[in-house]
Amino acid sequence: MSDWNSEQYLKFKKERTQPSIDLAGRINIDNPKRIIDIGCGPGNSTAVLKERFPDAYILGADFSPNMIEKAKQDYSELDFMIFDASSDFNKIEGKFDVVFSNACIQWIPNHKKLLSDMMGILNSNGVMAVQVPNQIEMPINKIIDSMIESEKWKGKFKKKREFYNLFEEEYFDLLSNISSDFSMWKTVYLHRLPSYESIVEWYKSTGLKPYLDVLNDKDKSEFEKDILVEVKKQYSRQKNGEVIFPFHRLFFTAIK
Repeated sequence: MSDWNSEQYLKFKKERTQPSIDLAGRINIDNPKRIIDIGCGPGNSTAVLKERFPDAYILGADFSPNMIEKAKQDYSELDFMIFDASSDFNKIEGKFDVVFSNACIQWIPNHKKLLSDMMGILNSNGVMAVQVPNQIEMPINKIIDSMIESEKWKGKFKKKREFYNLFEEEYFDLLSNISSDFSMWKTVYLHRLPSYESIVEWYKSTGLKPYLDVLNDKDKSEFEKDILVEVKKQYSRQKNGEVIFPFHRLFFTAIK
């Protein structure tokens, strides 16, 4: 998959940032000195952490050079690093009081190992705080799955995107084993979007990206049009012309 596009991602900055605000608000720890934001993207979630904990040292870490470049540009007062959460935990220096990750771990395999690695860089009594989209529950993902398996498109894609999310019961058992206490909750955000096209634009930087990356420009345009036709069938337009885009997200915090 090609590098992430920070400009495309930030078209919906307000909506994408709200879950990190909500997650940061549930971190109950007094005066943390060191915080790491894993999967920081263009730095919007890292900035949320700085506002929540102004006296802490905060490090943003992300796999994407494009995202890190944008984060450094927009938040020059914060520190950022290129980081692969599937393999680079041995490169992390020192321990942290908070390990934070907003809308990232769904792209990373083996959550049993991943959450253990995240716990491993926490100080005693530190807090791990995670938000992960519950994408399987959302109509847009069913639309994408159906489209890539259709006669028209299935020959264009070598493989289907793999979702690495665990079921809630699996996260519960995992957190029971690696933490002294934890909390889990779900939120459905009813985002107000101006059009059906906005849903496609939203997903072009995330869920549609693995498929758009392998298509030529002509096929990309055609694929987006076909997705849009199905989006119009699945989502209803409100009287004022806007579209409600329900987005399901799972949150958890855990204490080391």
